[in-house]
Amino acid sequence: MSSSRLFACLLTLLLGVVFAVPALAQQPIQEFQAYEDALARGERHANYWQYGWAGVYATTLAMNAYQASESSSRDDRYDARVGVVKSALALGGTLMDRQPHPQAYRELRDADQDIDRARRLMRSVAEQERRRRSLEARLGSLAVNTASGLLIGVGDGRGRDGAINFATGMLISELQLQTQPRQASVAINRFQPARVLVGDMHLKGEYALLVAPNQVGVALRY
Repeated sequence: MSSSRLFACLLTLLLGVVFAVPALAQQPIQEFQAYEDALARGERHANYWQYGWAGVYATTLAMNAYQASESSSRDDRYDARVGVVKSALALGGTLMDRQPHPQAYRELRDADQDIDRARRLMRSVAEQERRRRSLEARLGSLAVNTASGLLIGVGDGRGRDGAINFATGMLISELQLQTQPRQASVAINRFQPARVLVGDMHLKGEYALLVAPNQVGVALRY
């Protein structure tokens, strides 16, 4: 290697270090802020999701309770009684099954900028988000909707109505699952592999685009 090329490589490496040090110094702070912002949005989404779906099920519970006693159709009264049970179970489950984001957000604010603790917390919340959309999370609604469909279709001898009741119930349950917050998963997946070539040196790490209301930046992680 010629002396001029060696000098150019050393100069490039020196400039890379000079510019990388501020970025590396700021990266844990930026990453922590990105996680804090994600959980703050997750907390708001979780509250909207819980109270919104609770309102939906409370409304259907009231409507079914009214139909169960006041409807002039015998079939409608029967279906409404089944609906009362389904709506009550769904309402209770929605109110009791709290999303992890509000608690995680409080824990993150108490983490005192500890980035390792923040990463563990975000991975935990992301895993809970995954489980809440897994096949196992659908088993409860599957059991309830199957039972209600059989009660109407087999127990009351109305197969078509039972099938419609089952399909409608599963569609609503799936919509409830899919509208859950997933900010932690998005925040973690924001970091992508990166490879930087400085002369003959290869540096591996991760980068993330950080977008805030008043700034746009890049976080580096080596």
